[in-house]
Amino acid sequence: MKPNPETDPTPAFKHDFVHVVYFWLKAGLSEAGVAEFEAGLRKMLEDSEHANTGHVGKPAQTPREVVDNSYDYCLIVTFDDAASHEAYQQEPAHDRFREVNGRFTERVQIYDSLG
Repeated sequence: MKPNPETDPTPAFKHDFVHVVYFWLKAGLSEAGVAEFEAGLRKMLEDSEHANTGHVGKPAQTPREVVDNSYDYCLIVTFDDAASHEAYQQEPAHDRFREVNGRFTERVQIYDSLG
């Protein structure tokens, strides 16, 4: 839903730091492994004290040359600022996710941006 600037002057993204993570899962990972990985992503977001908003998604399979649909999962997390993002990097929920779910991934690519 697009915000109406006449009734809602706030931007669609209300947070200044956006953390986007793409995950490529290991080939041949079982359905149970995929489900465990996704549940781990959602649990990390739920348990985070510093994340404002979070999104877990899969490729939309949009057939355009400039679109990379090769990843398996995308995680988008917003924070108030860079300091909140740094605190998230150190919190137990984030550490636990990496320790438990790192075994499922072949590649991880991260893009961070400031608003």
